[in-house]
Amino acid sequence: MTKEHKDYILEKLQIVGTIFCRPMMGGYLFYYDNILFGGIYEHDNFLIKKTASNEKYGLREEIPYVGGKPMYLMEDLEDEELLRNIILDTCKDLPKKKK
Repeated sequence: MTKEHKDYILEKLQIVGTIFCRPMMGGYLFYYDNILFGGIYEHDNFLIKKTASNEKYGLREEIPYVGGKPMYLMEDLEDEELLRNIILDTCKDLPKKKK
């Protein structure tokens, strides 16, 4: 897990709006509008939560860590419009973090 990789993903995610991340168990968790939508987990993979609204994108499932629930692997970070749509659709179905 490298800080440079995290910074690269954060830079790509700025197309969505203000994204913040926090370190967690050797990885990073990503939030949009106080909604936890994904993170960088084992093997430096950027994964997002599975929701009803993001099923239509046909993303590949991956387990983030031993015992974790399947999530979607974000392989294409270059298509900004697609990336933005996937993140916004994902966040539609997720609860906001309590402050």
